[in-house]
Amino acid sequence: MKTNTLSKEAETRLIDFFNHIIDPEDMAKILRQVNCILALAVMRQHDTLQIGLSNFEDNYYWLNELAEILNPYLSEE
Repeated sequence: MKTNTLSKEAETRLIDFFNHIIDPEDMAKILRQVNCILALAVMRQHDTLQIGLSNFEDNYYWLNELAEILNPYLSEE
């Protein structure tokens, strides 16, 4: 897995975004909803998902990971 560090500017912009624009829990909820809608749309559009399947799976995974970072919903008991 590749790890990148954010620049100070990017870090500051993210902090400002979540402190002033949207609550992290709300953003996590939105990400989960969008992820589900996109997955359903792709599955309904294609009987077989051979083309771009791994890319789709990666994107689905990373959106869920971002949602978990913002609000660890899946790790709660």
